This record gives sequence, C-alpha cells and structure tokens, in this order.
Amino acid sequence: MSRRSATLLVAAAGVLIALAVAVVLPVPFVALTPGPTLNTLGTMNGKPLVQIKGHPTYPVRGHLNMVTVSFIGGPRSHFNIFSALRSWLSPDEAVVPEQEIFTPGQTPQQVVKQDVEEMANSQQTATVAALCQLKISFKTVDTVRATTKGMPAAGVLQPGDVITAVDGRPVTACGSDAPTLIKARKPGAPVRLTVLRHGHTEQVRLTTVALQGQPAVGVQLVQTFVFPFRVSISVGSIGGPSAGLMFALAIIDKITPDNLTGGRFVAGTGVIEADGTVEPIGGIQQKLVGARDAGATAFLTPAANCPETTRAVPAGLKLIKVSTLAGAVAALDALKAGRPVPGC
Repeated sequence: MSRRSATLLVAAAGVLIALAVAVVLPVPFVALTPGPTLNTLGTMNGKPLVQIKGHPTYPVRGHLNMVTVSFIGGPRSHFNIFSALRSWLSPDEAVVPEQEIFTPGQTPQQVVKQDVEEMANSQQTATVAALCQLKISFKTVDTVRATTKGMPAAGVLQPGDVITAVDGRPVTACGSDAPTLIKARKPGAPVRLTVLRHGHTEQVRLTTVALQGQPAVGVQLVQTFVFPFRVSISVGSIGGPSAGLMFALAIIDKITPDNLTGGRFVAGTGVIEADGTVEPIGGIQQKLVGARDAGATAFLTPAANCPETTRAVPAGLKLIKVSTLAGAVAALDALKAGRPVPGC
C-alpha cells in the first residue's frame, strides 16, 4: 500500500470514528418545538376542559386556546449534534442550552412532575384571578407554616395560626393578602395582625424590620382558598404554568353572558398571578407557530415577551399585548367590536 493510500485510509477511519462518536455522544442542548394546543372553551375526551359546578353558566363560542412547547433532548437522552443541527435549521424550532430547561441533576421525569405541579397551581391561581376580576367573593386562608428565627414573628406567631386581617383590613387574595398588606408600610413601622388561634381571635402587634429593603416580620404562610362554587380543569398530562391566563379567561367566559371572543379563534399564553398580573413565559416563538397552525388569528401575548416576537410572527396572526387579566378582557372586547387593540 502506498503512503498516499495509507494516509487516506487513516483519515477516512478518523472521520468514521468522529461521526460514530457524534452519533452516540449526546450534546448539552435541548430543542424546543411547537406543542399541543387546546381550546379551553372546548372538550377533551368528551369532557369540558374547564368545568363549572354550582354557578350559572352560559353558552360559549369560538376559541380561547392554550398553547404549549414540547422539547427534545435532556439528561440521559440521545440528542446528538446532528439532531441539534436539524432543529437549529428549522424555522419553527429553537435550540437552547440544557440548563434552561433542566436544573443540574434533574431528570426528564422530575421536570414532568414539576410541570404537573405548576399546572395545578396555575389552575387554582387562574380561578382566584377570574373571581377577583368579576368581584365574586371567596374566602382566603393565610395559615402560618413557620416563623424565622430572630425575626419579629418568632415566638409570637405559631404554626397553624390564621391571619385574618392586617391593621383591621380583611385578608383577601385580590391584592390584599397578608404579605401584601404587611409590605404596604415602611420598614420599622408597627403592624397589627388579627389571628385566629385554636378557634379564638387574638390581636398580635409586631414591628416590621427591613429585609432586602422591604418591611417583613419573618413569617412563612400557606395560602388556601374556599370558593363559592367548583371549578375543575383537566388537560391530561400537559404541565407548566403558562396557561394560567387562558384558564382565567375561559372561567370568565363561561360564567358571564357576554361572549369574549365573538366566535373568533383566539389563542394566548401567560402566567397569571392572583391579582391578575400576566407574567412572561418561555418558548413564545414556538407557541406562535403552534397557534397559527391550529387556526388562530389573534394571539394574547404577555407584554414582556413582545420583544422576542420580532420577525417571528406567522402570517395571518395578530398579536395583542396584555399585562393584566383586566387588560386581556378589555382587548377582547375591543377586538370583538372592531376597535384598535394594543399590539407588540
């Protein structure tokens, strides 16, 4: 064998080995792809996604679709450099570092479990936000779980205490929960808590201290709610908190006579807070694609996500910028009436 042939043979073997390693060796990246989209006003497996019991409901029309993002890759997966390149070249997919989806040491199964828990929390918060928006009363229970050593509440408040009022103002989830009311003062100011302890009401007086520049008393609370009617939401195995806005809108649409969409196909996303604030989400570009592919013509977009939508809006999809649940309702009313809506 000539020296030239031997050199070519060694080079070819090296290339084959490198290709084999590239195929087998996973890369620390994850591909984001458009995921399932579901109409929160519709049904799944023959059952309403959002079901109301114990309160009058009204017929609904149109779509209020929640959208999702799927991912390929992650720890212990076989997501290799070729898979990453294929996703990177796709206009509908994105390749992101693995740590954006998985915390160190976290498995895909743990991510799914976390997403399911976040979905359950978002459903409850969506109910709270919807009832606050409609000014429907419900009971908020702020229960002391623990106090922080060295802080004003230590040795004064006890686990199991329920804070029912702050400075005489009743505790509610609609912007007046105990932490919010306590923070509505300067550090060092006194605060009077009305506490239900073992069935008896007591008055507790504390002086707040500064914690990261905010007034605090050093109490950890567990917040639960007692609603006047039952809201159940079922979306199968889909997880994550980003459907909160669409759940809240679906609840409002079902228990009020005025149809929000006017029969239009509206999709959207956004983490919802109890006070109706709409927080940003991840994977906005993939969600836009999924929504348009499903038939949506308008998309409710968290205001903080608007910069990410530049040059990524599918043809025929109108983006509507929202920062609160009240703003989303107002925008839908404007869209239905043919008036201008805030855009990204």
